[in-house]
Amino acid sequence: MKALRVEKPNNISVVEIPKVRLEKDNEILIKVKAAGICGSDISIYSGQSPVATYPRILGHEVTGIVEEISKSVTKFKVGDHVIIKQTESCNNCYACKHGRDNVCVDLKVRGVNIDGGYCEYITVPETSAYKIPKDLDFKTAVLIEPFTIAFQACSRGRLQKDDTLLVYGAGALGATVIQVAKSFGCKIIAVDIEEEKLIQAKNLGATYAINGKSPTLKEEIQAASENYGPTICIDSVCNPKSFEFLVDIVGNAGRVVLMGFDTRVSEIPQFKITARELDIIGSRLQHDKFEKVIDLFARDIIQPKDMISHVFHFEDIEKAFDVIASKQFRKIVLTF
Repeated sequence: MKALRVEKPNNISVVEIPKVRLEKDNEILIKVKAAGICGSDISIYSGQSPVATYPRILGHEVTGIVEEISKSVTKFKVGDHVIIKQTESCNNCYACKHGRDNVCVDLKVRGVNIDGGYCEYITVPETSAYKIPKDLDFKTAVLIEPFTIAFQACSRGRLQKDDTLLVYGAGALGATVIQVAKSFGCKIIAVDIEEEKLIQAKNLGATYAINGKSPTLKEEIQAASENYGPTICIDSVCNPKSFEFLVDIVGNAGRVVLMGFDTRVSEIPQFKITARELDIIGSRLQHDKFEKVIDLFARDIIQPKDMISHVFHFEDIEKAFDVIASKQFRKIVLTF
């Protein structure tokens, strides 16, 4: 079978590898139909990921059809449409035993430190796949995975209806957070430096959309939050300065949720956190969010189709990375 493999940073190619086979009693064989290109895939390709290993078959946003099942499989039958979970965990460590398997001490992430789904076939344990509606096309269903990341961030921040949420950065990641947050019924303030993204944010459900270049940015955020400050901030910019800004702007007893992997240092005095008893919360991947997001898709609460800007056959991966280099895209999906 054919696969897309990064041999080393900035070197990706179509390779021929043996077709995967069912090896364990709990596995399913999936014919891959579509896979998304995520920001982390781009980081791994470019050598900027602090957690990736090489060589590596990329891809963790993957949909397909069940082609074969092992004898112990009970959740699936041949022909089911599915999406796969990003991770495998040990199920024995402290994190796993406390419902945090997404930060398992021996975490395996597809396309990062184990091979992913940029290939014609993949096998996974039945516990690592979820049924998707057959009337949901495979390309659109790829977006379920990034929405689980957004749902995790909202859940980690304990988002409630009476919160005022600041989504800092309204690009691809921020857009998913806005749509998930809308389902919670809270007030949403979106901040970005591009007017097109601010217009999209309003269309997706943001209550307010504020240009991050505004010289009165803090004052506008304060006004939108009734002069209290946002009660929860989710950082979709993910750099040291965005972290610093959100700690400054969040209201008393507020929560700042971080989603980035930037290894540079942020300068934040303890006083800013303790004086207002802030919660600084990391959010990585997801735990138990696929079925919740699939339900949002099935009920048309999420508007995913307009998020896909480009579709390429996986063997045209160089064309896809040319588009990425241009920075003129929203979401790119590969077909198989």
